[in-house]
Amino acid sequence: MEPIDIVRAGYDALGPRFGAWVEHNPSAVRARFLGEVLAPVPSGTDVLELGCGPGTAAPALSQGRRYTGVDLSEAQLGIARRHAPGITFVRGDLISISFDDASFDAVVAFYVFNHVPRAAHVPTFSRVHRWLRPGGRLMLSLGAGATDDEVQQDWLGVPMFFAGFDRATNERHLADAGFELELSEERTEIEEGEGEVTFHWVIARKPERNGFSP
Repeated sequence: MEPIDIVRAGYDALGPRFGAWVEHNPSAVRARFLGEVLAPVPSGTDVLELGCGPGTAAPALSQGRRYTGVDLSEAQLGIARRHAPGITFVRGDLISISFDDASFDAVVAFYVFNHVPRAAHVPTFSRVHRWLRPGGRLMLSLGAGATDDEVQQDWLGVPMFFAGFDRATNERHLADAGFELELSEERTEIEEGEGEVTFHWVIARKPERNGFSP
């Protein structure tokens, strides 16, 4: 199976169990970062969330903003639509989905790029850069250690694809895509069944210089 099929099938199979697991494992790190995300994104702006899952962050991100959530899993999107009715959710693969240039003021991605093949990171960052308006921000979590493309056969009871880079490589990839880093930190938390885990949390800004392109 291709990575996209493994990820889709895994989250479809998890269904409501994934949202229950998230609620049972509230992340202080994620909550803190969400506050840092919301601060520079005022009301009336356009926000895209990649890998929105069951809509955990959708109510906060959509408050006073025009929000679009994207996810591979129809099962997770069904939960998100019930969790946050009246909000726009779209089924799609963040590696291949297309939006018009300069469509968004912010793009958010929590715990999703660790499901993206390593070879797709830089091209995806470059596409997100085009979707953002000048001065817009990409705010996301990334892996904090180099992980080759691999499949864990039992992650929360399902096979799941993972990949990632170390912090320095993540920073270089974002710079190569045209971003300027405003925040870049490693933050550690505890996940049930996983123990202590560390992610790389980033706020990266598209410069406002006219004519800039990666």
